[in-house]
Amino acid sequence: MTLVLGLTGSIGMGKSTTAGFFRDAGVPVWDADAAVHALYRKGGPAVAPLAALHPAAVVDGAIDRAALRDWIAADKTALKQIEAVVHPLVGQSRADFIADNADKPLVVVDVPLLFETGGERGVEEVLVVSAPPEVQRERVLARPGMTEAHFQTILSKQMPDAEKRARADHVIETLTLDQTRSAVFELVAKLSGETPDA
Repeated sequence: MTLVLGLTGSIGMGKSTTAGFFRDAGVPVWDADAAVHALYRKGGPAVAPLAALHPAAVVDGAIDRAALRDWIAADKTALKQIEAVVHPLVGQSRADFIADNADKPLVVVDVPLLFETGGERGVEEVLVVSAPPEVQRERVLARPGMTEAHFQTILSKQMPDAEKRARADHVIETLTLDQTRSAVFELVAKLSGETPDA
């Protein structure tokens, strides 16, 4: 039986890096953001249904995220319409991934807004990655084009870190790469009953 581990954490907490360490340990990782990108690219499953709702959202045969943002800003119903198309497709992508890896003892689903969207109901256990607020802020503000105002807007849409930690089955502090990597490999060994590949 495959154990499905949900990986989540607020912006700047080291989630992508942590997901990479799971891959290094030989654990299959499904990435929600990558799944959405695949739905939106040319020929992707979300293109035709979203084009039917809002033709301006399609540029050169692919979904244009800027056009989606403009639509959401102009139409209060847009987000619900987009979610009605995208969420079932994302759910199908995740279900296919889990089915394709049914022979593995452990798989990870990397979902930024796992708790915010009720996604924890679809996994057996949850891992939250975390770092002190000042480390988080420093990491995020170092990103190209990021401003304090934009950072605060993103934070306002995410569940507070303390609440995520309280609801998690496992928490990994991502202060250094070596420490994070060691913690991931230990968790893989514990959850899968196997020694990681590295």
